[in-house]
Amino acid sequence: MQKTEKERVVAELAERLRSSDSLIVADYRGLTNSQLVGVRAKLREQGASFTVVKNTLGRRAAEAAGADGLLALLQGPTAIAFVRSEGDPVAVAKTLADTAKETKILELRGGVLSGRTMTAADVEELAKLPPLDVVKGQVIGVILAPLNQLVGLLNAPLQDLFGLVEARIEQLRQGGDTTAAAAAAPASEETAAEPAAPEEQDAPAEASEEAPAAEASEDAPAAEATDDTAPAEEPAPETTDE
Repeated sequence: MQKTEKERVVAELAERLRSSDSLIVADYRGLTNSQLVGVRAKLREQGASFTVVKNTLGRRAAEAAGADGLLALLQGPTAIAFVRSEGDPVAVAKTLADTAKETKILELRGGVLSGRTMTAADVEELAKLPPLDVVKGQVIGVILAPLNQLVGLLNAPLQDLFGLVEARIEQLRQGGDTTAAAAAAPASEETAAEPAAPEEQDAPAEASEEAPAAEASEDAPAAEATDDTAPAEEPAPETTDE
């Protein structure tokens, strides 16, 4: 490899080390080409790339990128799994850990997670965590739990109030017949009282009709008295002298 080519490779590795939030270093020595292709395919699905790195060039790239924690991991044949920003470091760690157990060849050395250097044991513990989607769901659940409790506390008085209102409405519905009858009673009394007025208006008419009869009865004795006194006006029989 020419000098210019080496410089290009070192520059590319340094840029990938700077841009990668997480990475895992492994010793791939002994893996067949088919096994290496299979591991790369799985890691690609999880948002990572598996690159074989020459230690001399890797050290120069780590020094250029300020990743001094990687220098101790670059010993022997080295492959680095660079996890992209949208990748899942937990899934990548699990894939490499499973490959190491199945092949008995791949060896985990360590890595970097969110800027923190990891040992091989740390990578194995990372592989035991739930998938990233599950972890996000659990974190969101922990964050929302107090909010849900607060919403429940705020809703409880309103629910109690609604319950009281509904109970009152039901009570009024059950007592609706009695209330309606009580409300209708004054109206019926007023309705019954209204026809009395015309009867009172008819009373003077009846009195006026009876009035002539009374006057006639009062006049009757007067007529009789006139008849009785009439004979008193008859002249006495004249007497003749014989």
